[in-house]
Amino acid sequence: MNIVVIGGGLAGMTAALLLARDGQQVTVLDRDVKNPGDGAEGAWEQWQRPGVNQFRHPHIMLPAAYQLLVTELPEAVAELRALGATTHNMLAGAYDLPAIGGRLEGDERFDTLAARRPVIEAALGNTAAETAGITVRRGVAVAGLLSDGHATRPRVTGVRTRDGETIAADLVVDAGGRNSPVATMLVDIGAATPVITRHDTGFLAYSRYFRSPDGSMPAQSPWPLEHHDSISLTTVPGDAGTWALALFVSARDREMRALSEPAAWQRVAALYPEMAHWSTYGEPITGVLAMSGMEARHRRFVVDGLPVATGILSIGDAWATTDPTFGMGITMGMSHALLLRDVLREQGIGDLDKLALRFDEATESTLGPAYEATAAWDLHRLAQTDGSITGVAYETDDQDWTLRQALEIAKLGDPDVLRAFGDVGSMLTSPDDALSRPGVVDRIIELAGAGATQGPSRADLLAALKGAR
Repeated sequence: MNIVVIGGGLAGMTAALLLARDGQQVTVLDRDVKNPGDGAEGAWEQWQRPGVNQFRHPHIMLPAAYQLLVTELPEAVAELRALGATTHNMLAGAYDLPAIGGRLEGDERFDTLAARRPVIEAALGNTAAETAGITVRRGVAVAGLLSDGHATRPRVTGVRTRDGETIAADLVVDAGGRNSPVATMLVDIGAATPVITRHDTGFLAYSRYFRSPDGSMPAQSPWPLEHHDSISLTTVPGDAGTWALALFVSARDREMRALSEPAAWQRVAALYPEMAHWSTYGEPITGVLAMSGMEARHRRFVVDGLPVATGILSIGDAWATTDPTFGMGITMGMSHALLLRDVLREQGIGDLDKLALRFDEATESTLGPAYEATAAWDLHRLAQTDGSITGVAYETDDQDWTLRQALEIAKLGDPDVLRAFGDVGSMLTSPDDALSRPGVVDRIIELAGAGATQGPSRADLLAALKGAR
């Protein structure tokens, strides 16, 4: 089978590697010209990826993605380690807490590899370059789709490049990322318009990278993501003694725009104990990196029970994007690539309608709930932040949101609650499965009822922004 993959990012390369291991002939077309530089620092300093807007913003490969690589692509794990990725356990910072009581058997499931995104991409690209059955062509932009000419539900038979070259394929995989043009290309060949739902997550991110002089890392936070009055913050370990810190605020909170100034950013980071030591342990190696346009978007290629076209399937961000606050993007993209491989094994390409319908069903049932949960969280969190700005506390009768708030309070107060939280946050299991464990919900309610430790107020935050603290 000849397969063309549009896009050489994390989802596209993972798909190519998995499919090639099944004996498929895979051509990866990536519009960005340059190859990774030599080693981790070459990838970080020299590799230009203008087609990937968030290329140098913080990313994390969650344990679910690491387990996928260990099981399916161990050669990629070896390449990551060769480039300096280091083992990182998501719960390790909580083990010394009295309420948690240390590491338990089975906690290795929370292991992953820490590395900056360019390094992860370089590792997958290097692995693909050494894998039989894969041809990677960089600097090749896809301008359109080839089809059988069917007037209403065409079969895609390949792609046309910007230079006019035509490349035939038994199957095209769209891994073109959040800005994939494939939906428009489908309409151009006569397909019905895919169903696209979107909303701006409403958040801005302000990030900085740091490095220690000796390659050591700061003491790990009990959990890498915290939510406070008007602001969320995350700590993201990387390779070679590097790490990234990100502050997330509402785009409507105009006073927070001052975070783009490094001194103000540092003052705010110093307010929060779990971030303060990360922001002073090493030296910054970037200024403040601002990211906007964090749109949650979902594309559905089955309309009224029928695929809009056959011979093409979309994965990763080309299918759906989520709020980057939770760091799910890499893991969702890799998981979607694995799902594609599994559905192809199950269905083959003898009946392309059946393949498209089965892939849509598997995608929506497996990854759809994660997209929906983060989209709902965005709306609640924005309303909560609006309340902190106006001084009117946000209230809702949504029980899922109420339970989520209770879980944030309780997660570090009980070992079973922490592991249920960690399993969901690591994308190892669904919220329903984690919360169905005996006693977990009761314990969450009990601990949340005891009250939460109060962090800095909005007034403290504004004072720090203005240099008054």
